[in-house]
Amino acid sequence: MRVLKFGGTSVGSAEAIARVKDIVASLKDEAVVIVVSALGGVTDRLIRMANMACEGDEACISELQLIINTHEELINNLFESENAAEVRALVSSEIEELDTLVKGVFLIRELSRKSLDRISGMGERLSSRIIASYLGANWYDSRNYIKTSFEFGRNQVVYEKSEQLLSKLKGSLGRLSLFPGFISSNGKGESTTLGRGGSDYTASLLAAAFDADVLEIWTDVDGFMTADPKVISRAYCIDHLSYSEAMELSHFGAKVIYPPTIIPAYRNKIPIRIKNTFNPSAKGTLISEQSESGARQIKGISSIKDVTLITVQGIGMVGVPGISMRLFSCLARVEVNVVLISQASSENSISMVIDSSRSDVAVRAIREEFKPELDKKQISRIMQEDEMAVIAIVGEKMKQTTGIAGQLFNSVGKNGVNIYAIAQGGSEINISFVIKEKDLRKALNAIHEAFFLSQYQRLNLFLAGKGTVGSKVLDKISTQAQKLMADNRLRIRLVGIAGSRSMILNREGLYPDTVIQQLEKEGVPGCINDFKNKIIEMNVANSVFVDCTASEEVADIYLQLLEANISVVTANKIASSSSYQHYSRLKRTAAEKGVKFYFETNVGAGLPVISPINDLVRSGDRIVRLQAVLSGTLNYIVNEMSEIKPLSEVILEAKQKGYSEPDPRIDLSGTDVVRKLLILARESGYKLEQEDVEVEPFVPVEYLSQPSLEDFMEKVKELDELFEDRRQRLYLEGKRLRYAASLEDGKAKVGMVEVDKTHPFYELEGSNNIILIWSENYNLHPMQIKGYGAGADVTASGVFADIIKVANV
Repeated sequence: MRVLKFGGTSVGSAEAIARVKDIVASLKDEAVVIVVSALGGVTDRLIRMANMACEGDEACISELQLIINTHEELINNLFESENAAEVRALVSSEIEELDTLVKGVFLIRELSRKSLDRISGMGERLSSRIIASYLGANWYDSRNYIKTSFEFGRNQVVYEKSEQLLSKLKGSLGRLSLFPGFISSNGKGESTTLGRGGSDYTASLLAAAFDADVLEIWTDVDGFMTADPKVISRAYCIDHLSYSEAMELSHFGAKVIYPPTIIPAYRNKIPIRIKNTFNPSAKGTLISEQSESGARQIKGISSIKDVTLITVQGIGMVGVPGISMRLFSCLARVEVNVVLISQASSENSISMVIDSSRSDVAVRAIREEFKPELDKKQISRIMQEDEMAVIAIVGEKMKQTTGIAGQLFNSVGKNGVNIYAIAQGGSEINISFVIKEKDLRKALNAIHEAFFLSQYQRLNLFLAGKGTVGSKVLDKISTQAQKLMADNRLRIRLVGIAGSRSMILNREGLYPDTVIQQLEKEGVPGCINDFKNKIIEMNVANSVFVDCTASEEVADIYLQLLEANISVVTANKIASSSSYQHYSRLKRTAAEKGVKFYFETNVGAGLPVISPINDLVRSGDRIVRLQAVLSGTLNYIVNEMSEIKPLSEVILEAKQKGYSEPDPRIDLSGTDVVRKLLILARESGYKLEQEDVEVEPFVPVEYLSQPSLEDFMEKVKELDELFEDRRQRLYLEGKRLRYAASLEDGKAKVGMVEVDKTHPFYELEGSNNIILIWSENYNLHPMQIKGYGAGADVTASGVFADIIKVANV
């Protein structure tokens, strides 16, 4: 025998009920017991109508007629006219009773619990009559077999009596039997209900009493999901759960099955299968005594929103017996259900989570109960924190498995999610904790990735700058995506991009190949601060902000992003070369928040310069001296100058090839090299400011101060002959000109140097950079780093390497 329960969405229309008929017909000669809910949404409408009647709202009569019309329309759609008349006659007594009840409540303006039970249970009485007729099933009134008593503020099933009545019925059941869910009766024969989700409970009681082979819960989802698919698009169906796992997931918000449903099935070891009426071929979720072998330690994540955390605190609670009993007894008296409890080991505080709609009632009850202790300051305060959420991770295999809690709290902590209370039962199949509701989506995504998609790590990128470097980074994201997934188990997803005046963001991802065109067509107007606010507001897990601009305005938002637990990768030198106080605050904030602040391309473009310095310093070595050619632009200029190609022409060429800044004067002033040297010095452990660096510009200051770039390009021609004379002199002396940076004895200097063939700078070609590092360990022969130091391609490669490092470090 099978017991099949069909929920409100499964019987919500004539088309859906036709699907039910097909499902039942596929079972052929097998004995089947069917339990049905009210038509989708009808129970809510009945309760709303009853409350309207109690308040004297005449619209309740119109609502009553709409409910009646809904059922009459269903009958007309399911049956031919002659049969439809018979079915309408069959349900006429229920409709008359409903009409009488609603009008009675309206007249006396009173809605008793007994009246509400009768009205709210009418949906199942009507739907079950109609569906039984359509399926040709024998109809049974569940109120005759499922008995309840009112205890602890709710109707409790009297198991022994109910099982006795159902057992007597078992032998007389035919091949196809149908029961309304949700409804029951008390010892006086008065109609009662089993609470929201009670139709599942009805089905489980029947399955247990009839010793069914399986209980199937047919709904509108494929089964229990690893997490809420409305929040986590990558959630997937769980094949198998134990009774305990399913109970825990249901208790903490997984609305697939009503939690008490599991108890009768568990007692009689009846497997439960969750199936989708609208996708019957899907395997669904099997719930049984044992979880399957080889399963993950974590089977699912569930969550509850709209809850309040209440904490009772005071040293007068320590060691005093009966405090907990009084606390939870006073809440029970006002019918407040406690979802989670957490108590400090010192006994000086107890925290509990309740539904937010009952928070004021709960706080008043606690204050009244503990008034003497509050007056005497034995209890110091009762805190109420609203807009909270509870997350629970569930799995039988968590028992005695080390590292689960560490992995859990690391995944949420590195994303900046604060935990307010924690609870773990002795059974070790559940870890629950309380967070702010605004952080729920981020936390769920981080946990789901950590436990269910751990073979892949995802980074969510927000890119500022769509120019030469930015577009090259987009190319890298596009072309390297498959390789990163295969080799590094890393998924990089672009979720936002901003230009100078517009931006576009999409939580589900943007296509890097077409996003620049999309930004131009669909971008929302906004400045970089607007973009920053949107990033923080989106609150996406594993977020990385990537700056491919040279903008001071963009650099100014780093601190707020880091404080919001968003990693920063930047090719922009401004932040790291600003005041030492700001630089150190950025580094400190990243460390404190557990996020990354990477700026390898600030020096040497794609060359690994900062990382080796960091490694030396972390190993305990001390850097004592630096010498470097750090400007690919200026090195290109000195290498390309010749008799036939003067200084002014080479400067223009460097600009046209993209080696220099859009305004070459920034390079020629030495400012760019100063910034780079300052960054190297700081990473080496020296607390220097820009004014501490002695600077000799590449060209005299009076040339750099021309009012426009055009004026400068014209005036700099005056230096062509001077530079050519110097070049020829050095050639005859066997030397070459270099624009270099140095750090020695804590003193920093930038300017022209003349080097001979014995110096490593002599053979430096094109736009290459070179950095020489002397330390206490590298004191005779310096560490030498040499290679391309300019160009969009190498800079983009360096930025991309930093992005990957965010995931790997």
